[in-house]
Amino acid sequence: MAPSTVTPPEVPLAVNGFTKSGVSNTIKEIAPSLASENPASPLQQLDASKLTFTRNPNPKAVPEPGSAEEAGMAVSTDHMITSSWTSSTGWSNPTLIPYGPLSLPPTASALQYATTCFEGLKFYRGHDGCLRLFRPLLNCERMLSSAARICLPNFPPRELQKLIEALVSVEGEKWLPKSRPGSFMYLRPSLIATDPSLAVQKPQQALLYIVATCFPSYDEPVLKAPEPGLKLLASREDTIRAWPGGFGYAKVGANYGPSLVAQAEAKEKGFHQILWLFGPDCEVTEAGASNFFIVWKTRDGRTELVTAPLQDKIILDGITRRSVLELAKERLSGEVEIVERKYGMNELEEAIEEGRVVEAFASGTAYFITPVSLIRFRGKDLCIPMAEGNTGKNARILKEWLFAIKYGPIEHPWAVVVDERSI
Repeated sequence: MAPSTVTPPEVPLAVNGFTKSGVSNTIKEIAPSLASENPASPLQQLDASKLTFTRNPNPKAVPEPGSAEEAGMAVSTDHMITSSWTSSTGWSNPTLIPYGPLSLPPTASALQYATTCFEGLKFYRGHDGCLRLFRPLLNCERMLSSAARICLPNFPPRELQKLIEALVSVEGEKWLPKSRPGSFMYLRPSLIATDPSLAVQKPQQALLYIVATCFPSYDEPVLKAPEPGLKLLASREDTIRAWPGGFGYAKVGANYGPSLVAQAEAKEKGFHQILWLFGPDCEVTEAGASNFFIVWKTRDGRTELVTAPLQDKIILDGITRRSVLELAKERLSGEVEIVERKYGMNELEEAIEEGRVVEAFASGTAYFITPVSLIRFRGKDLCIPMAEGNTGKNARILKEWLFAIKYGPIEHPWAVVVDERSI
């Protein structure tokens, strides 16, 4: 039977103060020279058509699903893609080479001043045997936005997408075989400044590299636990992840290192993640590195799906977040009102105490869509319903829709099918 076809939703969506075009408009603001597909520049642009291939003569064994090697997230595939950049020549021809260590001077800007950014996405082995990426251009556009925030070089996002597809096409057959439908691997494109100078200045040298890594499922263990659902510890008043005018919206290294102290504290106390709050009103922002959603009833009986807005640029414009909002607006219209606005813990606590909270969930590349069952706020445990035992209705429905797009059988413009090749 031929897979069904779904037309992508055409709905307005505010992103970082812009309209539906989202990150594309952000690029026009922070990197206008790349607003077109062929920016005029005397320097060589990143060009995926010039990619060369060198086969790894010492291939690795693929870890078994559920193994300690997979859980460790330290086993990468046999190859990686690299391209270097200098301010005088631009981008070098990209190369697919055997996976291995990088060579950096101890004084490299990335090591000294955190001039690093990255993306996180997955590729999927569908139940129809196809390899797919999910909305990869959005990741590439977001990475350009992150690079611009820390003075790293520009690149055409579509060229980065082509390089990602090239790595997937080479590694898919071995690392995600057709005998493992419904499985995935993690992709990590990174861009780092490699200047040897200790001068605090705009980077003059950089390196782009893309690796693919074995990655465990984060959401399934939470759903199958004796007490299912994410348990979140609300951040303390003296701990702030991001602030207006900062870089909370960007996937830069400096966004993540400082959060590890609070994350470690949460895990030591038996929680999965931190629920990041901001300001005197304890505005709810993110759950760990994931976006946070709440479904509640208003006092006049309306059902709302609520998540924090993007305009202050203190939270990440998550690809899963955006997809949840667009699908909900398209398919849940009339049942649930979609709301992007600020709200604080006092409002959330009141809604829980009044029995108006329906469910909550986190969304992101790692956790996909995972229900939240408890929040500890200022020493008090706030329990959140999960009407279907280990999840809520809306979280389940949204997850099923996205799962069908990523793994088939639905044909959807968000799913990019990658042809496999040998080298």
